[in-house]
Amino acid sequence: MNTARVRIRSFVGLQPMPDSTLDIPLDAAGLAAVAAMRRRSPDADPAARLPDVHPTRIPRHIAIIMDGNGRWAQQRGFPRIFGHRNGASVVRNIVEECGKLGVECLTLYSFSLENWKRPQDEVRSLMELYKTYIDGEAQEIARKNIRFVQIGRREGLPAEVLEAADRLARLTARNTGPTLCLAVNYGARAEIVDAVRRIADRVAAGEVRPAEIDESVIARNLYTAGLPDPDLLIRTAGEMRVSNYLLWQISYAELHVTDVLWPDFAVEDLHKAIRDFAQRSRRFGGLAEPA
Repeated sequence: MNTARVRIRSFVGLQPMPDSTLDIPLDAAGLAAVAAMRRRSPDADPAARLPDVHPTRIPRHIAIIMDGNGRWAQQRGFPRIFGHRNGASVVRNIVEECGKLGVECLTLYSFSLENWKRPQDEVRSLMELYKTYIDGEAQEIARKNIRFVQIGRREGLPAEVLEAADRLARLTARNTGPTLCLAVNYGARAEIVDAVRRIADRVAAGEVRPAEIDESVIARNLYTAGLPDPDLLIRTAGEMRVSNYLLWQISYAELHVTDVLWPDFAVEDLHKAIRDFAQRSRRFGGLAEPA
């Protein structure tokens, strides 16, 4: 397909952005991608934020394992919770940048089922920190037209945490912009078990026949039903594992591991991960994409 050098300000049907002054090569697919992004996030401007990445190469859904908070604090002689607090402050910057890049969904691994094994004081502080984050960011999330969802098992979470999450979910339920998904009390194997149980109940009730169960039926019964599968999985702090995170959904996700600890993870690190993603050839079992 032929491409032409065009200026973002000349995009038909798009509102100009004040910092969109770079001439970049965009074809019809790029124009359509930016238009779709702008419908969700009016301030989305991927060509200005990442001029070397074609808009169609921006991931629709980014999932992040936010690792390294405790190590970051201990390296500085502070208790682990100090690292978690600094890590929470990073979330806003990453959420905002994803909106500007036109990312449709951002899922953050906030608290796993296995994290209950940590010291009681740390777990209690994490629950308090999570509630504080939700309450403190609620109005900003709503103002930016972000839809908030929480995935994971509700059993075992403090009542005040559930109430705060439910309030924010109700407040943003009608928002039409990008989705912020927080995985709390989450484990991928537990998610699959819960999905199987729901499907088994429907089979027992005569609503579904076993022969009708396929991948789409399973996907509709996962916590993430209605969300696109992650295109890019980022893990901070250098660990080379997925830690029981979105095992079904990341079947074809591209993995990017960085040694940067989460409290130090900056917009530039997000850009680096997306550039890495954009250079991958996603074959999904087929042949390489044409140049």
